[in-house]
Amino acid sequence: MRLLERMRKEWFMVGIVLAIAGAKLEPSIGVDGGPLKPEITVSYIAVATIFFNSGLSLKTEELTSALVHIRLHFFIQIFTLAFFPAAMWLFLQLLSITPINEWLLKGLQTVGCMPPPVSSAVILTKAVGGNEAAAIFNSAFGSFLGIVITPLLLLLFLGSSSSVPFTSIFSQLSVTVVVPLIIGQIVRRYIKDWLERTKPPFGAISSSVLLMIIYTTFCGTFSNPNIDLDKFSLVVILFIIFSIQLGFMLLTFIFSTRNPDAEDRVRRPRAPLPDLRPSAHLPPGADPPGQRAGAHNKVLDGVAAEGSEADEAGRIAQAVPGLRRCTYVQGCAQS
Repeated sequence: MRLLERMRKEWFMVGIVLAIAGAKLEPSIGVDGGPLKPEITVSYIAVATIFFNSGLSLKTEELTSALVHIRLHFFIQIFTLAFFPAAMWLFLQLLSITPINEWLLKGLQTVGCMPPPVSSAVILTKAVGGNEAAAIFNSAFGSFLGIVITPLLLLLFLGSSSSVPFTSIFSQLSVTVVVPLIIGQIVRRYIKDWLERTKPPFGAISSSVLLMIIYTTFCGTFSNPNIDLDKFSLVVILFIIFSIQLGFMLLTFIFSTRNPDAEDRVRRPRAPLPDLRPSAHLPPGADPPGQRAGAHNKVLDGVAAEGSEADEAGRIAQAVPGLRRCTYVQGCAQS
């Protein structure tokens, strides 16, 4: 009984395990062009559902008040798009003298230069009781900044040029993030009393959608015939990812809780989840050369990178689950 109760309480973690196992058994179901049509259901419908859900559940005052937390936004963006990529570069310089696969290290650097995934950032923030409104703003804003900053970081750290389809990225973000959020807020005005009376399971709905994204991501990974990595490098790199995640979560927690009166908490997923489908966040045609949309993305996760090193690093980042980083921001003082 205790085991069942525990599994019921941790249903999301159980769901992740089942999603990965299901993808391993029959990956053809969730690949692009397969029965689930993830290039449509995940890239557009799933992400739009998450933000429509957020629009319904959040009070308008919460969204507007989140905009004025300048210090919080500044801290998150600087940490995500400046401090973390630089720290990763220094760390990987040390690892470069080890026998770890060179392209795995380049893949880590590539992922380290990218903005956070919008959908999972919001869902995980909500799951831990964080400031969901602030998470929405910073994830979307970080994605827009990533259009310009990520190519520059890739050029600086990997020496690879980049190409960014600005129009398609802006249109995808508008269709899957901004518009659903606004529609959700409008609908909330008319059914506000019903929502407060019934209290729908918004968190469970968004988490279920995220499981679908995870499932299709692993389907794309397991169906990739070009993965050829030695087990030693793979095991070591997974351990490194786990260590980096814990280390930076602790670091950001310490930085952001120096003010005892702080109230805001924002969880920024970056490493625990596998490449959450570029199709889920990137507009069609925004994937690195030679990759299908949906095999390497993550909410505007990435900006297409050209050049042999960036291409290969992108394929490695796509193939290895978990090449995302996580930043946990808690208690940043309000401006």
